[in-house]
Amino acid sequence: MNIVIAGSGNVGRALAGGWKKAGHNVTFAARDANGAKASELKQEGYAVAPQAEAAKGADVVVLATPWDATAATIKALGSLAGKIVVDATNPLTAKLELALGFSDSAGETVARLASGGRVVKAFNTTGANNMANSTYSGGKLMMAIAGDDTDAKKTVTGLAADLGFEPVDAGPLAMSRYLEPTAMLWIKLAYAQGLGREFGFALLRR
Repeated sequence: MNIVIAGSGNVGRALAGGWKKAGHNVTFAARDANGAKASELKQEGYAVAPQAEAAKGADVVVLATPWDATAATIKALGSLAGKIVVDATNPLTAKLELALGFSDSAGETVARLASGGRVVKAFNTTGANNMANSTYSGGKLMMAIAGDDTDAKKTVTGLAADLGFEPVDAGPLAMSRYLEPTAMLWIKLAYAQGLGREFGFALLRR
């Protein structure tokens, strides 16, 4: 698949590395396609395109941006109508608290901003280290996926499996209201409670 990632921080790079190994074509959408960060990405073997051009040939567009940059990034990407848009963001404040909740979510906000986009919430409930390496001896980490478009969710389910996760259908996009607090739980356990980053959430069945 042709995957475009907006956001070249830890999450964007972790996802890109895994999908590149799985055989997908990965392009980063850059504000400055000729800048230092873009040059670094090119040296790592990734294609880089200006934001206004990047999404045109994409099968999947992934938003891995800081929350305060997400709206501007969507606008810069241009029309996303008909595209599968994966929202990997979390609506965090500078104090690492949730900026949205209860009656709205980042996932639903992205759907409003990316008019016509087939928005799926995923890759937001664990750390970038687990996206880069999801292997644990006790079993597979889960990756919850929420969205209103069945076919788009199936595609993202495959992308999650490519990274070694156990994909879990969490229901409609409005379930982002629960997935984003799940991300906050991971963050608080990792940092405030001192568990560190080498853990993740899994489903146990019987």
